[in-house]
Amino acid sequence: MDRERDFDIIVVGSGISGGWAVKEFTERGFKTLLIERGRMVKHIQDYPTAYTDTWEFEHRGQRTRDDLTRNKWISRHYAYSEATRHFYINDEEQEYIQEKPFDWIRGYQVGGKSLLWARQTQRWSDFEFEAPRKYRYAVDWPIRYQDIAPWYAHVERFVGIAGTKDGIPNMPDSEVVGAFEMNQVEQAIANSISQRYSDRKAIIGRCANLAGIKEEQIAQGRSRCMARSLCERGCPFGAYFSSNSSTIPYAEKTGNLTIITDTIVESILYDEKTKKAIGVQTIDTKTKDKKIFKSRVVFLNASTLNSNLILLNSKSDRFPNGLGNDNGLMGRYITFHNYRGRITADFPGYENSYYYGRRPTQVFIPAFKNIHRTEQTFKGSYLIAFAAYRDSWARGIAMEGLGADYKDNLLEPGGWKISMMMQGEVLPSFDNHVRLSPDKVDKYGLPQLITSVDYSANDMMMMEDFFNEGTEMLTQAGAENIRTLDQHEVFGRQPGLEVHEVGGVRMGNDPNTSLLNRYNQLHLCENVFVTDGACMASIGNQNPSLTFMALTARAANHAMDLIQEKKL
Repeated sequence: MDRERDFDIIVVGSGISGGWAVKEFTERGFKTLLIERGRMVKHIQDYPTAYTDTWEFEHRGQRTRDDLTRNKWISRHYAYSEATRHFYINDEEQEYIQEKPFDWIRGYQVGGKSLLWARQTQRWSDFEFEAPRKYRYAVDWPIRYQDIAPWYAHVERFVGIAGTKDGIPNMPDSEVVGAFEMNQVEQAIANSISQRYSDRKAIIGRCANLAGIKEEQIAQGRSRCMARSLCERGCPFGAYFSSNSSTIPYAEKTGNLTIITDTIVESILYDEKTKKAIGVQTIDTKTKDKKIFKSRVVFLNASTLNSNLILLNSKSDRFPNGLGNDNGLMGRYITFHNYRGRITADFPGYENSYYYGRRPTQVFIPAFKNIHRTEQTFKGSYLIAFAAYRDSWARGIAMEGLGADYKDNLLEPGGWKISMMMQGEVLPSFDNHVRLSPDKVDKYGLPQLITSVDYSANDMMMMEDFFNEGTEMLTQAGAENIRTLDQHEVFGRQPGLEVHEVGGVRMGNDPNTSLLNRYNQLHLCENVFVTDGACMASIGNQNPSLTFMALTARAANHAMDLIQEKKL
């Protein structure tokens, strides 16, 4: 086994949180090693389909029969296609065991899933940080909004968030750079909601696409969003935030970053004398050679389930069940977002109204249940997102017909349609967990991960509430032919497909009931930090990525302060 040179910091994983970790560390002069399991992807030059037109693809950009058979699980993700498959792993790359149905969506390359995310960015508030304790469904978060608010602002100013100032207590305002607009039908629905309800408001969704641009983004070499809706192919304009277009190039310019690719972190190495981690043991994916890299601090940002896997596999005499896992809770309380409920409708009128471009966000209705008063039927909160669109333009090549009539019909916009979805908070449950297989290994000899994660009765009651509230709001706004749909029953949508899984290495005040402290350090190994989704004690109702980034920036700066004070 080879031994490589030492670093101040090792960051495992180059996705949305790992990119932020290396930016913060290198900016302050720390020699940082970024370890990525997948291949190198450089901004612009490694986006092979960014400018490819639909007719230039052999299969017109669609999923193929081979995709659906050879990559049965990965190809279920909404953004997977002939145009994007190169940013996803093949199923055979990392086998896992689904004790209960779970879609584990992974993209192994520099940038990780920051090349594939939906870019929705909402802040948490104290309603989310305090809810687990208030409603008694999880351990108390060790932080509150005031602890993370400055770091939200720090991240937002660099990323560039599109949105408006809305003054909603449970979705605090962000630092924004312009906003996208609602179309006329969406605005009509938003106006109806404002007129009829005092506890809810429809706003344009906040997202990490540059509707406007400021000096911070110009300095990164990025430009404004062109509303092409081809984000998952890689944006050559840098108009949406990714590690590739923003944080990693920024870190490289400091001269303090070293990147190694095609390298799996097998485990974190623990020194029983110092009671600290000394580095990581790795496997080269091409040669299967093993190496050790050493550092003063390890930041684990491999994505939620892989971070759990690495820690569970980091066994020693001191920690036979995984690094820091004395309480046996590692891998437990995996949670996700409930996307099961969907509502569709027709909206009469406005036939002379059109819209331009393919806006990268929807209209959001921030959570209004279990916020100011307690519901009797379910716990947790949910937000709603919806969009209005012209029917035939949305269907495009799926329309039936031949010849001149078909071409003429393509030019007709059709009637207005509404699509509405829920994003619900799934409550942490001890039974929802991942663990290592005792006997099955993957192609690299690592234990396969067993996923045992499922919906609960609470999720069903929340979905029914969404159906009732959504139907009422659309009816009052003038929608017709309103239809509700349980996507799990109809399409087999299962946990994981929303790619919002969190937990397993949760933060908390008490080492007996949590794994990490308020600064994301392992309670029992203080120089190991976990700042990706694995650290979350609950999931709230908002999209989680902005919180991952803010927690990472906060924890990285805390780690550097401790190093400089010689406390770490």
